[in-house]
This record gives sequence, structure tokens and C-alpha cells, in this order.
Amino acid sequence: MTRLVALVPMRHHSQRVPGKNYRPLAGKPLFHYIIETLQAVPEIEQILADTDSDSVMSGLRQHFPKVKVVGRPENLRADTVSMNEILTYDTAQVEADFYLQTHSTNPLLKPETISRAIQTFLSHYPEYDSLFSVTRWQTRLYDQLGRALNHNPAILIQTQDLPPVFEENSCLYIFTRQNLASKRHRLGDRPFMFEMDADEAWDIDEELDFEICNFLLSKRKPK
Repeated sequence: MTRLVALVPMRHHSQRVPGKNYRPLAGKPLFHYIIETLQAVPEIEQILADTDSDSVMSGLRQHFPKVKVVGRPENLRADTVSMNEILTYDTAQVEADFYLQTHSTNPLLKPETISRAIQTFLSHYPEYDSLFSVTRWQTRLYDQLGRALNHNPAILIQTQDLPPVFEENSCLYIFTRQNLASKRHRLGDRPFMFEMDADEAWDIDEELDFEICNFLLSKRKPK
């Protein structure tokens, strides 16, 4: 039987949205949303939360006792430390065939989307050796020098007819520890781009993102 473990790294300090991981969002701490979502995914056998936050640790132990809580070592706490270094540490704490990594900053992500990503990956492995989630964009894009990237400015076609480009949205990654160790990266040589709806892909990176997610989650609540 395939063993899949979900990893959720959560830092206490946040540069742009102070205390965001444990800050109340639509009635409960932000990190509660992703943990509740992961617990509703049947393909996930275990959840590991890596954090240096006493607030997050105490909240996890109180509300989510089945989650494996791992304290982040001092040498991995700086803002300059690569996420790949943190994941290398995390994957050494629990054995699994595959690891799924997401973030507490993705509160709109749905369990059925995660299940679909896992099933898609497993059905295509080893043809594809990893997976990452993407959001489709069909809009006119330019580089920093003003050069068109995905269209000809002299031929004005409707944006819905433009060839799509895809943004890595940081919602989902599936990988093996072997690939992570050898490449120092979550993505292998043959990653699968898993497309998901933009309305689930909000990543709280700025204060505006927090306010938008707060509004959208408040609208989801039953009246």
C-alpha cells in the first residue's frame, strides 16, 4: 500500500503579514483551514506540521492531536533558508513513499482537489516523477523589457483565444525524498503540471490576500 504523508511548514515570523499563520481568519486561526482540509483527504495517511511557533504548536496539540508536530531547528529558521532545506529535514522525520507539501496560506484549497491531484499523480507515476499545481492564465503578458511573451501585439485577438500560460501557484507539490535529496528541489526531471481553479489558489502573501480570503471564507459560511 502506498504511504503518503502531507507536510505543512509554518513559520512563526512573517515579513509582510505579521503573525499570519495563527492570525484569526473568518473566525479561526489561519492554519486550522489547511489542517482540516488535509484531514478530510482519505489518501493522506499522516500529516506533519513543521514550525518554530509556540502558538501554532499549542493550537495543533489542542485541536489536532493526530498531527505530528516537529519543532523547526534553529539553523532552519532564518528567512533566507530555502524551503527545500526545510523539506529535506522534514522528510527525514517520517518515512513515506511520497510526500505532499502545501501551505497554511492556502485556506481555500478543497479536499477533493487534493484527492484528485494525488490520484492523478499515482496513476501517472513513474511516467511523471513529481507534481506541482498551476493556475491557467490567458492574458497578454510582457517581460521586463516590454516584449510580448505569449501574443503578437500587431494581431489583437481575444484573450480567451490566447495560448495559455501557467503559474506555479504554490498550493500543492508531490515528490519523493530521493528526488528531493538528489536535486535539492521538489520537482523531479518529469513533473506533472496539475491545473486547478483560480478561486482555490489564493496564497496569502500580502495583507490584501488576507482580506480577500477573509471575505471569501465568510461568504462560504452557512447563514
